[in-house]
Amino acid sequence: FAGYISQVLKNYTDHACDGEYVSLRCPHRTTISIQSSFYGRIVPSHQLCPSRYPHSYATLIKEDVACSVGTSLQKMLDECQDRRSCQFLVNSRLFGTDPCPGTGKYLLVWYKCRPNEYKSKVACEDDKLRLSCKKSMVIAIYSALFGRTQGGSLECPYQNLGMPMIECQSATALQLMIKRCHGKRTCSIYASTYEFGDPCYPGIQKHLNVIYTCDNTPLLLPVDETQPPVLSSSSSSSSSSSSSSMEPVGVGTEMALLSNILAAYAFIT
Repeated sequence: FAGYISQVLKNYTDHACDGEYVSLRCPHRTTISIQSSFYGRIVPSHQLCPSRYPHSYATLIKEDVACSVGTSLQKMLDECQDRRSCQFLVNSRLFGTDPCPGTGKYLLVWYKCRPNEYKSKVACEDDKLRLSCKKSMVIAIYSALFGRTQGGSLECPYQNLGMPMIECQSATALQLMIKRCHGKRTCSIYASTYEFGDPCYPGIQKHLNVIYTCDNTPLLLPVDETQPPVLSSSSSSSSSSSSSSMEPVGVGTEMALLSNILAAYAFIT
């Protein structure tokens, strides 16, 4: 269970040079959520993705290290968003007009793995947030935000008291929510600066937004050992385990509870 959740909480990064395949992959029962993407070149080729042109030709062409396209994020969303895995060949034709012909480019992608089924709850500042799962299910926190976003929150309308609408977020909200709620069937926490600190200017109203999923108890949940993509052109081996049934079979309540506690403690540590 700890291994599975740590896979979900990671921020993955992958890259591919022109002429190489980019391959994104997420664990069992999760899908790709693209966070950001870049295609072009902002560092010299001797640092990343060496030029594929002959040396004599490369010396005649001044390498462009301020080269990027604005369509890379949309392309990654089209190709990979909400899929468990995706793979395609990287070249400038995929992204429209080549912004710097003669310069070798590369694709950088940042993504997370989102549970297929998840819930979202919001609590306004100083209100209590309660999370709960059904019997034999436990909470797995996916993301947590305490502060104020540009779009605000429909549940917590922003009252304009002369304060600027500046985005501000706590850097420790996710870690705190994992510590409080991870591996439990129910938990509660106040959306207060006492718990999370104050990441905003004084007087700015904040809210707590938590996305989580309910999963089977650790003893019954298959651990997916899929390795995340690494920053190398060589492919990494991966393996995953799956189960056709998630129902408990002859497991005592005490044993399931003990496994739950040990797995949660191991992950938090």
